[in-house]
Amino acid sequence: MPSSQHFIQNPILPGFNPDPSIVRVGSDYYIATSTFEWYPGVQIHHSRDLVNWRLACRPLSRASQLDLRGEPDNCGIWAPCLSYADGLFWLIYTDMKRKSGSFRDSHNYLVTAPAIEGPWSEPVFLNSSGFDPSLFHDDDGRKWLVNMLTDYRARPSRFAGIVLQEYDAASQRLVGPVTNIFKGSHFGWTEGPHLYKRGGFYYLIAAEGGTGYEHAVTMARSASITGPYELHPDLAVVTSRYAPDAELQRAGHGDFVETAHGETYLVHLASRPIPGLRRSPLGRETAIQKCAWSEDGWLRLECEKYTPQMCVPAPDLPIHTFPVEAEKVRFAPGDLPAPFQWLRTPYPERLFSLTERPGYLRLHARESVGSWYEQSLIARRQTGFDYDAETEVEADPKNFMQLAGLIAYYNRSAYHYLALTWDDSVGACLQVITCNGEWPNAATYLGLEEPVAVQAGKPVAMRIEVRGTALRFFWRQDGRWQRIGPVLDASALSDECGEGQNTRSPLSFTGVGNFTGAFVGMAANDVGGLAMPADFSYFSYVNL
Repeated sequence: MPSSQHFIQNPILPGFNPDPSIVRVGSDYYIATSTFEWYPGVQIHHSRDLVNWRLACRPLSRASQLDLRGEPDNCGIWAPCLSYADGLFWLIYTDMKRKSGSFRDSHNYLVTAPAIEGPWSEPVFLNSSGFDPSLFHDDDGRKWLVNMLTDYRARPSRFAGIVLQEYDAASQRLVGPVTNIFKGSHFGWTEGPHLYKRGGFYYLIAAEGGTGYEHAVTMARSASITGPYELHPDLAVVTSRYAPDAELQRAGHGDFVETAHGETYLVHLASRPIPGLRRSPLGRETAIQKCAWSEDGWLRLECEKYTPQMCVPAPDLPIHTFPVEAEKVRFAPGDLPAPFQWLRTPYPERLFSLTERPGYLRLHARESVGSWYEQSLIARRQTGFDYDAETEVEADPKNFMQLAGLIAYYNRSAYHYLALTWDDSVGACLQVITCNGEWPNAATYLGLEEPVAVQAGKPVAMRIEVRGTALRFFWRQDGRWQRIGPVLDASALSDECGEGQNTRSPLSFTGVGNFTGAFVGMAANDVGGLAMPADFSYFSYVNL
């Protein structure tokens, strides 16, 4: 029967879920989003009504598919493209090894699977000429790869247009000439291409204007796949650049899908800055807009021109809900609970175990906070502006180089960490370590004139309370909760802060060079190399 759920509330994928690519297979809808340096790579969510979504899988889960060790913050998996043809799911993605300076090392790969849960194949290397690759399956059976082209010689932008090349599935390689089919609009920074065919035209949508506050989804079309492409008369299909007060900002990088009833929906990334402050701790999220094809054959939003809406009409589909995520997780042998990820390494057994002490998540303390190689940090996305998170840790630090506890983390230059550690004056103790986005001053003790002593060998419960820009830590050991440390700046854990950003003038800042989002979780570090074990009995997260 038709849905009585008439509206979709944005964002549909809250928290760090950028660069959405959507595909419909029968009555099922799937969205793939970028994961950058977080492992396993690529998040794929599933829905049957475009309203309710669940995490279906993270397909890049083994060393032969993906190894991110040594990759800088904001590198790793960029802009996956998910499609379905010939009885297979096709997933195209970039592994960005370097993004700073003139040069970029962006390697593009393809994996396939007969079902969304897998098994996913070994990767096929495609090219390294640019990032954001996308595969188009034409109705004549041919397949075409598009990606943005990087030109290290160009100034001020190294974005040199969208290139097209045929992919031969039988030989698993690109063949034929490379054609630059679209140089982009005056918005510049042309990336995120997707090709479609409709009514005798090839339609190309692109992400332009950079992924900051002038971001946009633009469109062009041509009677030939190789061009020339004419721009949409409105240029943008969706953008927030003309609506600085809109709740959804930085709207861009989109993909569209049609329902079985012929309704058209466009998914796109967007951010929700803290009101009055251009900082987005929730990162770039996935939103959806209802669209319509105008008489002139161009796609437009059904609502206000350009501007993304928080609430949009739902399609005429039956309601299909999924189990609600548990607020409190108690650890058991098996797989890591679905919300959690770790950083970079394809060898998680060196970071954690769910079997060494049944009923606990054991972290093997490895390198320092912010390491690009082997950091024992198990965390989940922040998905609300106000939340409480709590855990309990049992560890036995013997020196100041050993730490374990509760952390709110963005990257190596933006985090707040309540750590159980050691101080020679008091023994086992608690300490707050924080970095507000400034580099290289990436670890500063704040607000504690003396370490807070705790009883050695006994569990310590820890809690974070975040209320907008304010972050507070609490702890207890056989008693009531106690505050520890000063009120910290939660907004520093945002795309607009961190290394290379303008942290002093956030209100005037328009560009963004960080691309992930805030996480909260459990950490253990042993910079002396002794791999201190730290056991966590539970983890809870509640949006308020």
